[in-house]
Amino acid sequence: MPQSLRVKPGAKHPVWKTQSPGLKNPNKPFFRNSSAAGHEPEWSLKPSAETENGLHRIATGADRESIQKRWDSLAVSDDIRREIADTQSLLRNDTYRQNIENYIGTVKVPVGIAGPLRINGAFAQGDYYIPLATTEAALVASYNRGTCVIGKAGGCTAILLNEGVNRAPGFVFKSLPQANFFVKWVLSQIEEFKRVAAATSRFCKLTNIKHSIEGNRVYLNFEFFTADASGQNMVTIATDAICNYIFHHSPFQPVRWYVEANFSGDKKASSQSFQSVRGKKVAAEVIVPKEVVEKSLHTTADQIAHYYQVSTIGALLSGTIGIQGHYANSLAALYLACGQDVACVAESAVGITRFECIDGGDLYASVTLPNLMVATVGGGTGLPSQRTCLEILGLSGPGNANAFAEVAAGLCLAGEISIAAAISSGEFTQAHKRLARGNPSPGQGR
Repeated sequence: MPQSLRVKPGAKHPVWKTQSPGLKNPNKPFFRNSSAAGHEPEWSLKPSAETENGLHRIATGADRESIQKRWDSLAVSDDIRREIADTQSLLRNDTYRQNIENYIGTVKVPVGIAGPLRINGAFAQGDYYIPLATTEAALVASYNRGTCVIGKAGGCTAILLNEGVNRAPGFVFKSLPQANFFVKWVLSQIEEFKRVAAATSRFCKLTNIKHSIEGNRVYLNFEFFTADASGQNMVTIATDAICNYIFHHSPFQPVRWYVEANFSGDKKASSQSFQSVRGKKVAAEVIVPKEVVEKSLHTTADQIAHYYQVSTIGALLSGTIGIQGHYANSLAALYLACGQDVACVAESAVGITRFECIDGGDLYASVTLPNLMVATVGGGTGLPSQRTCLEILGLSGPGNANAFAEVAAGLCLAGEISIAAAISSGEFTQAHKRLARGNPSPGQGR
């Protein structure tokens, strides 16, 4: 077999076909000019040409004519088209134009309700019914059980500990001394940087600057306050303005600079998560009485704590960043339902879960999430379904982002309690068999 494949620009990747040695291939040769031993085959397709209706042309238009042209480029039946381009999606087409390009319709994801989740937080107070959008059976049931247990315990405590959104530009200089002097100059310009950032948005405030020097390269990590918005576009614009100020005023001119140098942790799980904050840092805790653990969770606090010890070592052995069971399950479902940036689950689902057996059999449980990227304004929060889900929570619009973050932490806590109890009691597998396979859809096996 050849070691490499030359693919011409614009060509599609080949669909690889494999077979056991000695078997005759009933199909025609997959490659042209590949018969000569030791020669690399050449891909036979020519570069694609731009067409009037081609999807390579990115457009924000969401009018009926534009949508129809895009569908005309797709070889699908009308029945398939109507599943995505349904009546409501077409009637509301202009609603989505600021959130997507090449719009063709909407995808319907099942939404379930967990709760009520009782929270005594710094910002979230009371009972919350939580909408979760997911295709995974047993997930809503598990979180619903966790919220029920927390309610029987009198609710959980949740506190927003810190908040900030980062953007980390990178600068390249001719030498290490220049890089070093540049950092000293930067630290003398903080007040000016704050002024430049504030001029880009009435909500954006520069709060902190960190730096790292690697040879002749400097990485700056700007931390901003962004109010109720997730703020990722906001901090990008502010950082770009600061970088332009730097480029025109710094006594040590960088050879080049980049507005993001992959140092902020944006949409990635990183060890930096526990050293600062990206989004909102929130912790939640609850003490579940012994009788509630035994009756509602079918296990004991000691069994849960022992399982936690074993799973902690397993996480360490696997190189996991943080120690937790499945934050991503709740956060992905919550983010989808409530119009959050789902890609941020990668960093948001980093954290620490703890279980302890205390006071003769009560269960102490806590979660700490340092990177909750959440918002109640901007982005997808204003779309019809997503706004509705936020309104179900009672947390739509300005002034609610901090409470939303505390609810998210409480939801993660509920999920951790439920899954740890299910595994420690031996009920985990049976629950999934019952809920995921108890009533299969037509055409699906058990």
